[in-house]
Amino acid sequence: MTALPVRRAFDLDLQPEERRWLIEGLWSAEAVGIVGGEPKCCKSFLALDMAVAVASGAPCLRRFPVVRRGAVLLFAAEDSLVVVRRRLCGIAAAAGLDLEALDIHVIVAPVVRLDVELDQRRLEETVRALRPALLVLDPFVRLHRIDENVSADVAPLLDYLRGLQRRHQVAVVLVHHARKGAAHLRAGQALRGSSELHAWGDSNLYLRRNSDDALSLTVEHRAAASVDGLMLALATEGDALALRVVDSAAPQPVTPATLSPLERVERILGEATAPLAQREIRDLAKIRAASVSDALTALVADGRVERVDGRYRLLRR
Repeated sequence: MTALPVRRAFDLDLQPEERRWLIEGLWSAEAVGIVGGEPKCCKSFLALDMAVAVASGAPCLRRFPVVRRGAVLLFAAEDSLVVVRRRLCGIAAAAGLDLEALDIHVIVAPVVRLDVELDQRRLEETVRALRPALLVLDPFVRLHRIDENVSADVAPLLDYLRGLQRRHQVAVVLVHHARKGAAHLRAGQALRGSSELHAWGDSNLYLRRNSDDALSLTVEHRAAASVDGLMLALATEGDALALRVVDSAAPQPVTPATLSPLERVERILGEATAPLAQREIRDLAKIRAASVSDALTALVADGRVERVDGRYRLLRR
């Protein structure tokens, strides 16, 4: 029997800093991941902005530099081709670009099913022929007929996309919906369906619409620091319609005021030296008792918090 190949840790390859990113700070090089959020949170606009940036080399959202420029392959399952073209034209105009000059290819087949072997082969042949730097699939719910809540059904589809990424060195952006009314959950845990989706991503972007109707962007990476509290707006200027960053400074550190009720409760329990009663948590969090109760229920169900004798403590991992 042949042993598995091994190498000393010190002899493993190093990745130069300039090769770590596809879009610096926003999307890792050859990463798979999710652009997620509730309906009408401009997820598709963000994914298309990434497509224009990679195809042109212009900064994404006029903020994040592109490290690897290349062709883009896009499948928009919910929007008509007319809408896709109009949106791309508007985003290109916002960046001072002409869409005609950009190497963006749109799959015009009416349906692509990731749970159908024939469509998997056809998608792979398309990627092999075009050799894109970025593949955008929007949205996940229109790409299959499986039960998104069943890990055994979801995992093979994600494994296929991971294999596609590895075989062809292509970054994969999967647009996916968050559950409605999940604002109390952490961004990744609010995604609809199996937790496999959150765990799968190397880079994940989450959009949320705040109470004042502003959009907040959370950036999460497997191998780099995350960023929270970046504010975006969908802005029109002439023929240009695109997302733009509305804060004039770098993203600010996360403060209690910017945390969701669940995040606030989890932070309080993490800083506590002993288990806390729900009333104590409410007093420290300064939020409604119902919000504290909902947050604790979600944290216990997720296995991050334990209830002992009517008090709660964070489970260290």
